[in-house]
Amino acid sequence: MHVLPFLLVSAVVVITPGVDMALVTKNALLHGRSAARATALGVNLGIFIWSLASAIGLAAVIAASAPAFTAIKLVGAAYLVYLGVRTLLRPNHQATVIRRGSSFRQGLASNLLNPKIAVFFTSLLPQFVDADHAQPQDLLLLGLLFNCIGVAWLLAYAELAASRRDVLRRPRVKRALDRVSGVALVALGVRLAFERR
Repeated sequence: MHVLPFLLVSAVVVITPGVDMALVTKNALLHGRSAARATALGVNLGIFIWSLASAIGLAAVIAASAPAFTAIKLVGAAYLVYLGVRTLLRPNHQATVIRRGSSFRQGLASNLLNPKIAVFFTSLLPQFVDADHAQPQDLLLLGLLFNCIGVAWLLAYAELAASRRDVLRRPRVKRALDRVSGVALVALGVRLAFERR
């Protein structure tokens, strides 16, 4: 296994903004630190499940199957659009506190319903193991290392984003933030719907 190069590539991938960071940001700024942490943990449980699926070969089956890939992709895209529209349509006076369980499920669902992660793991992980001696546990170990980096990064990012929440409590600012978050989630959902393998 080539662990050090893998860690460097993983760090770059993990800190690159995407759906995960958008969802953590939304929940941190709108619902607070607890919701942001729960979202980060949900995201990383989803990544762990995809790592496990990659190690046992299931992710490769999904990545190779056009119908399975498309079905998961469309459900995932619909889920992101749903979250975005719900954020856009929330009345100004509605309380902005959601339970940790709901935030956790949002993070988990957004990852499990993203088949691009299956493609990512099936194309990335094998590049860092010796082809002649590759074992499922090698892929699982790399997936766990990726997951550890992801947990550390997203929990730290959740803290940072939540620390800015007090600045954004004014009703007009909250509404603007709802609009930006909602549009970003809808856009990410639409982008996912049109992604190719």
